[in-house]
Amino acid sequence: MRVYGKYLLFGFVISLLSGCHFRPTDQAQQYKDGRITQNLQLVNIPNAEGSPVNAKDFAIQVKYISDASPRLYANNRELFNAIEHWMLSGGDTRDLNKFGLLAYQMEGEDKYGNVKFTGYYTPVLQARHTRQGEFKYPLYRMPTHLRSRLPSRAEIYRGALSKKFIIGYSNSLMDNFMMEVQGSGYVDFGDGHPLTFFGYGGKNGHAYRSIGKVLIDRGEVPSEKMSMKAIRQWGEQHSDSEVKELLEKNPSFVFFKPESYTLVRGASAVPLIAKASVASDKSLIPPGTALLAEVPVLDEKGKFTGQYRMRLMVALDVGGAIKGNHFDIYHGVGEKAGEMAGFYNHYGRVWVLKKTSSGFLAVNQ
Repeated sequence: MRVYGKYLLFGFVISLLSGCHFRPTDQAQQYKDGRITQNLQLVNIPNAEGSPVNAKDFAIQVKYISDASPRLYANNRELFNAIEHWMLSGGDTRDLNKFGLLAYQMEGEDKYGNVKFTGYYTPVLQARHTRQGEFKYPLYRMPTHLRSRLPSRAEIYRGALSKKFIIGYSNSLMDNFMMEVQGSGYVDFGDGHPLTFFGYGGKNGHAYRSIGKVLIDRGEVPSEKMSMKAIRQWGEQHSDSEVKELLEKNPSFVFFKPESYTLVRGASAVPLIAKASVASDKSLIPPGTALLAEVPVLDEKGKFTGQYRMRLMVALDVGGAIKGNHFDIYHGVGEKAGEMAGFYNHYGRVWVLKKTSSGFLAVNQ
């Protein structure tokens, strides 16, 4: 997805080879397939150009599923094998039926095929085991033994939880919050040891409120420029007390569970491969579902280029804000991955791939 040639000719050739095509709008809405009358509509041939560009990454993702979740793999083995054979033959969408594959197009948010794509990533925080100097912002584990309702974010910031629940101190309250939004992250304690993985440990049960919407409603960030990067830039331009006041507008708070260094795993306990895995609404798209997605390509400033690329992805994670015809694409680890993930609030199309003998149509219609 992040392929940016330095030379126009090279970029043009890559576009041709990878199946890119141009239909520019701000958020990549397409409105081209006509009204779709059911959420998963069987189509003869997907109305899409090109072949998937990430066959290798998809194969690695399937290998991780096989290694980490034998049951999930067994439930989808025939499908994954058929997709592999289809890709080895060239991955032409016109040939899906030759490999026993059926494509069901998702209706999208508007029932015209427009499925929302957002992005998430795994941050890397700098922290220390004890409070010292700039490292003064606590990270907490879940206080599971408390019988009363857990405190709100504002109350936690004011010290409502015992220090025994603190599992580290970072140098940025905003970084802590961004790791909460992602649900997990790596922490570098600066002691020469491998990074510690902070997995999702639970939340306080208070309602989630978007601080991005707060900034938009205040007129401090235009809606068309809202992204995680924009929120970070706002934080860099304001005082600690102002950042704290903004974050407290969201009473929901996420706790973490420290683990030894490990690969990033989703809710299915499977290691995630960047742009070959997504978080989905599991009531609609269950774990292990294989997806053929036409994903909009953004430039380094987060603007839609008018290009799309076909990708194969697997639903392996979930998210509290991921409902219906909406997928959160995993982008990888670190600052650059976070910047690109934060730009995504765009639309593409998605086809659920199933084997002809799976009975998927009968279950979901």
